[in-house]
Amino acid sequence: MGLFEDDAAPAAFSGPSLFGDEPAPDAQAAAYRVLARKYRPQNFNDLIGQDALVRTLRNAFAMQRIAHAFMLTGVRGVGKTTSARILARALNCTGPDGQGGPTPDPCGVCENCIAILAERHPDVVEMDAASNTGVDDVREIIEATRFRPLSARTKVFIIDEVHMLSRQAFNALLKTLEEPPPHIKFVLATTEIRKVPVTVLSRCQRFDLRRVSVENLCAHFTRIAALEQISIAPAAIAHIARAADGSVRDGLSLLDQAIARGAEDGSEITAEMVAEMLGLADRNYVFDLMDALVAGNATAALEIADGAYALGADLGMLLTDLLELAHLLTRMKSVPALAASTTLPEAERARGGALATALSIPFLGRLWQMLLKGVQEVDAAPNRRAAAEMILIRLCHVADMPPPGELLKRITSSATPPDGGTRAVANGAPLPAAAPRAITFPDVVALAGAKRDVMLCAHLRQSVHLVRFAPPVIELRLEPAAPRDLAARLAALLEAETNRRWTIALSREQGEPTLDEAEGLVQHQALQQASDHPLVRAILLAFPGAKIEKRHAAVVEAEVALPADWLALTPPDELYDGETE
Repeated sequence: MGLFEDDAAPAAFSGPSLFGDEPAPDAQAAAYRVLARKYRPQNFNDLIGQDALVRTLRNAFAMQRIAHAFMLTGVRGVGKTTSARILARALNCTGPDGQGGPTPDPCGVCENCIAILAERHPDVVEMDAASNTGVDDVREIIEATRFRPLSARTKVFIIDEVHMLSRQAFNALLKTLEEPPPHIKFVLATTEIRKVPVTVLSRCQRFDLRRVSVENLCAHFTRIAALEQISIAPAAIAHIARAADGSVRDGLSLLDQAIARGAEDGSEITAEMVAEMLGLADRNYVFDLMDALVAGNATAALEIADGAYALGADLGMLLTDLLELAHLLTRMKSVPALAASTTLPEAERARGGALATALSIPFLGRLWQMLLKGVQEVDAAPNRRAAAEMILIRLCHVADMPPPGELLKRITSSATPPDGGTRAVANGAPLPAAAPRAITFPDVVALAGAKRDVMLCAHLRQSVHLVRFAPPVIELRLEPAAPRDLAARLAALLEAETNRRWTIALSREQGEPTLDEAEGLVQHQALQQASDHPLVRAILLAFPGAKIEKRHAAVVEAEVALPADWLALTPPDELYDGETE
C-alpha cells in the first residue's frame, strides 16, 4: 500500500456485517473526494509530526506490551481519529496470507484492513461522544464488551470527543475501562484533555499529538500538489501552512479551496490569490507597515493599510500579522543565527534580519504589548477598520518614546539644571531648552506602574514619605502598613532597569507627604479656591443645600494657585503614554 489512499473505492468486505450489504454509491457523487479524505494516512509511517506516538507504539508492538486503553489528545486535524483507526488495523491485521499477527505495519489488503478502511468493520465501533453523551450510550458499549469479536482478533471501541460525556457516563465506564476483557481495546480521543476526569486519564496510556510545524506542512502540501498535478507557488503554500495553525486537515481544506480558486487555464496559483482568499495582506505590506511604524510615519502607515484594505485584507488580520512579525523579530534579535536559517522564507531572512538588527528588545517588547492589546480592541470595536487605524496611529506616535527605564538610565549621564533654570509652571513659563529635566521620585513610581507591579506601585503612592531623593540613593520613611520587603523590591526594580546598584535607606524623619496625600491636598485646595469664587458663591446661595462634588478643568483659576512643591512632584505626560493604562 502506498503513502496515501488511492482514488479508487476500497474493495468489498467479504466477511459478515452488522448492517448488511451497502448500496453502491452514486458514481457522480463519488467522483470527487476532498484532499483530507483522499490522502488520509494509512499507516504509522504516513503520520507527519507525531514521532513520539509512532516510536512508542512500534516499540509496544515489538515487545508485545500493548495497553488496553489509549487516550489521544491534541488540536483538531492532527490525526487523532486517523491514529485510532490505524491502531485498530494494526491490532487486527492478518497479513496478505491471512496468517499474520498484530503488527505496527498493517498490510492494507487483508479483509480486516479493507473493512476498517471502509469504516464498516463490525468489530471496530466508533462513537461520537458529542452526540452520544448519556449513560445509556455508555451502557451499550459495556454490554457489547461481553461478546467476543465476530471476525476480528480484537474488538476496538473508538470514542471521539470523549470529554463531552456526562459525569454519570464517565462513572459507568470506569470499571470496564480499568479491567476490560482481553479481547477489548479502547481508544479515546479529545481536544479538551482538561475536561476529562483524572480517574479516566489514570486508566489510559496518554499520547499528546503535537501541532505540525509549518515546515512539515509545506513539504506535505507540496507533495500532494505534485500528485494532483497542480502548479502552486511556494509562497502560496506557505500562506496555507501558516493559516492551518498546525492542523493537517485544516490545511488540506484550504489547499482544496485554493485549487478551486486557481485559474481555469491551469496556470500557477500565486501567493496573491491565496492571500486574497484568506483575507491576508501580502507579506511585503506587513514589512512596509512595520518600517512605517518604526519610523513614526503615520501618513505612510495609513496609506499602506488603505492599500491592503482595497485588496480585500482585513485590517484586524493585518495587526495580527504585525504581532507575528514582532514575535519573529524578537526571536531573531535574541537568536541571531535564526536570520540565516533556511526554515524562514527569503523575505523574513532579508528584511526581518535588517529590522531585528536595528530595533532593541525593549522596543520590540513594548510593540508586542501594544499590538496584543490592539488586536483585542479591534475585535471588540463596532468598526474594525477605524479601530485598526487608531492603533496604527498610536503606534506611530510612541515609536520614538523612551520607556521609564531608559529615563532612569539617563540619571548617570544627566546633569543638574544650570543655575537660573526653571521648571515649567502653571502660568506657562517654559523650561529653558538647554536644561535637562532631572528625574524625580514620581518617575520611579511610574516605572513600577509601567512594569505592572500593582502592589509595589500602590504602596509607593500610599505608604512612602520621601525624605531624600539623590540617585542612586533614596531615603524613605514607611508607614506601619507598608510591607517589610518594600525597600528590597524597589531596589531590585531599579537595579534591573538601570544596571546599577541602588541604595534604599529607611529613615525616621517626617519627610514629604505621600503622593496620594499630596494629590488630595491639591484637590482640596483647588475645591476651596473654587468655592470662594464669586460666581460659585452666588450659585450656592441661589440653590440652598447645593455643594461642590468635584472640580473640572473648566475652573482654570484654580490651576494658577497650585503649590509649587506638588508641581515638582508631577511626572511629565509623555512618561505615561503607551506605557500604563
